Amino acid sequence: MTLNALILAADSALRTLWAEPRASRATPQAQALPIELSDTERREAAALMRVNHVGEVCAQALYTGQALACHNPALRAQLAEASREETDHLAWTKQRLDDLNDRPSLLNPLWYAGAFAIGYAAGKLGGDQVSLGFVVETERQVEAHLQSHMDRLPAADSASRAIVSQMKADEIAHAQMAQKAGAVELPAPVKALMQAAAKVMTTVGHRI
Repeated sequence: MTLNALILAADSALRTLWAEPRASRATPQAQALPIELSDTERREAAALMRVNHVGEVCAQALYTGQALACHNPALRAQLAEASREETDHLAWTKQRLDDLNDRPSLLNPLWYAGAFAIGYAAGKLGGDQVSLGFVVETERQVEAHLQSHMDRLPAADSASRAIVSQMKADEIAHAQMAQKAGAVELPAPVKALMQAAAKVMTTVGHRI
């Protein structure tokens, strides 16, 4: 681990948690005309988008930790590219929260620290193939989670739906990338532990 790598990791954390994220792609636009949401619909949409924003904070941390532990330059470049796409998601969800007059989770530093530790440990202790296995399983769980949000978002909230739909497509592509790069299947207990941790994050992030 070089000093330059540590500086880049610290910079990623600071930008993710406290800087205004900038997307490289335009925010996905809904085909339907916008419809004004009721207060109840706005609060529910905002809570779901806050959870999605937390997920993108964790994605940044996970990829940064994995890249820091990775010794394969080609794989590190792939992780960096996936991280850039996740930055788009971070920017889109933050903008949507602003549009809904709501805020990100107050516990984002905690979520970031936990995800970074998992990403770094996966790469350092398990090697590149296990690290990629974490990417595959994480993205599979995120895909399912985003689909559940498509079912729960207010029907009138076409703006949030457009964002979530594009995020879902990107997560599928990230899982496929990791699979092709040589990911190994994680043991069932590890998958269950990841699901339990995600459940805590989504439940708490929905409210705080």
